[in-house]
Amino acid sequence: MEISDADLVIRSLDEPRCFEELVGRHGTRIHAYLARRVPGAADDLLGEVWLAAFEGRRRYDPALGGVIGWLFGIARHVLLVHWRREQRHRDLPDRLVKGDVDDDWHAVDARLDAMSVAGDLRDALSRLPAEERDVLLLVVWDQLTPTEAAQTLGVAPGTARSRLHRARTRIRAAWSTPTPATVPPSPEEISDRPDERGAAS
Repeated sequence: MEISDADLVIRSLDEPRCFEELVGRHGTRIHAYLARRVPGAADDLLGEVWLAAFEGRRRYDPALGGVIGWLFGIARHVLLVHWRREQRHRDLPDRLVKGDVDDDWHAVDARLDAMSVAGDLRDALSRLPAEERDVLLLVVWDQLTPTEAAQTLGVAPGTARSRLHRARTRIRAAWSTPTPATVPPSPEEISDRPDERGAAS
């Protein structure tokens, strides 16, 4: 029987080598999350994420959510610190340093542009409130469940689901010619995921 992620974290307190199994299980997903936003720095930041997770593993509380949401939360923090460093080094406008640094849209938009994502979709995403866009991208792009996205962002699961619903509603209303390849999954599709069955949308 496979040891759960939570048990691996707990065991790693006495047996540090157990933490290596977590890296093997989730390293690819965490790296992909970083690479979508900062492709040139993803490898270095991945090391920072795992170091922070290892050093902070005593603070992991299973009652607050699963390990993947905890890891993505650490990755998001590392990413925000990286952006703050970059903005200070580049002497970017004060508006970015004080405000928009917590909204990764400036990096995500560049990646979507590079991927030639439909202009209507990019425009619709750009008009979403940052808190709704964050949840939508974590669920659709990074394949987290709404509960995991909530843990990543430090909000209640119900709040994340409400934001996700509003984001999807706005996207569908703004995007007049959706295609199967780029339409975000419906709330019903999300609620059908095994760990989300029965959750309110």
